[in-house]
Amino acid sequence: MTPHGADSEVGRLQTVLLHRPGDELKRLTPRNNDKLLFDGIPWVARAQDEHDAFADALRARDVEVLYLTDLLTETLEQESSRHHAITTALSGLHLGDTLRSYLARALSDASPAELTSYLIAGIRNDEVRGGHGLVTALLDEHDFLVDPLPNLLFTRDSSVWVRDRVAITSLAMPARRRETQLTELIYTQHPRFAGTRTIHGWHHEHVEGGDVMLLAPGVIAVGVGERTTPAGVERLARQVFHADLATTVLAVPIAQERATMHLDTVATMVDVDKIVMYPNVADSLQAYAVTVDDPGTDEASLALDVADAEPFLVAAAKAMGIDTLEQIDTGLDPVTAEREQWDDGNNTLAIAPRVAVAYERNDGTNDRLEAAGIEVVRIAGSELGSGRGGPRCMSCPVSRAPLP
Repeated sequence: MTPHGADSEVGRLQTVLLHRPGDELKRLTPRNNDKLLFDGIPWVARAQDEHDAFADALRARDVEVLYLTDLLTETLEQESSRHHAITTALSGLHLGDTLRSYLARALSDASPAELTSYLIAGIRNDEVRGGHGLVTALLDEHDFLVDPLPNLLFTRDSSVWVRDRVAITSLAMPARRRETQLTELIYTQHPRFAGTRTIHGWHHEHVEGGDVMLLAPGVIAVGVGERTTPAGVERLARQVFHADLATTVLAVPIAQERATMHLDTVATMVDVDKIVMYPNVADSLQAYAVTVDDPGTDEASLALDVADAEPFLVAAAKAMGIDTLEQIDTGLDPVTAEREQWDDGNNTLAIAPRVAVAYERNDGTNDRLEAAGIEVVRIAGSELGSGRGGPRCMSCPVSRAPLP
């Protein structure tokens, strides 16, 4: 078995965690898609076909593909894991004791595969056969008792491997918070990950994986914006420094907007010294280099040094120990750049140095990548992109070959 871990964004991808979209996407309606963070109602069958093609493209490059649903089902074969998952799913204050007790019994009787489906696709008020009382009477029949998790498609956000440890993240939006609880269950209870050490955690300050970029071994950039908070970056920095996983963390402020929700919506690495970047923010993107001033005696007493802000490309190259981090623009003109940034042109997944997966529709960006010597593996994403995410968002690298 390939050892788990990653120290860069571009080392040869060996194992990746994906989630094939399923019934949870069929729960999206015009009434709830905004709450569930989707910009439209995807054609689920087409989204599944596109995702299957994505997975096949990775396998064709000798990447092992793990599916989150399979891992979760295998994890739920353990009674302790089932109890934890059920208790967590029913912890919301909207249920009341009568309904919560009924659902706990019903879910306990479900098979591991059935329980996985309930936890991911959710349970609607009109689908329960018991537990009837004040709560079920007053809720609309279409209200969810257990919310579906359509954003589970974006496995990058709920966990990030930093060398040989996995960071369980803390998702900011209410519609996504339960995702990391399931991810944590897999990493702590599934036999494949026995002995894996974790950092951060869903109960800590908000950090989302789409904001975390492993620029080089020991150098981590973290976007700070709509989803990741300054306190979250500080917590993560303390943990990676204390565990000797990094020497520099770059805190990178980004606009708190839907179009730029994560750092990887404006920039992704495609080689050890090349980054594809949205040109409309390239000149204004800043970074604060965070290093250790005094290691202290424990994580809490570790003192951080925060440098003055510098242009991101300058700060990144300096921290990486290279002369220049080469910028590849998305599009040749402002309109094309804006269109292709919205369509996740910046959100590429490197599967090796100078080899990246990208949505086929972003012609301008892909042409510029190829002109810069990057091999582009094109995939369809007309339906997958309705949740605002590209190939990087849809993949959590579990194992990458170390860079020389």
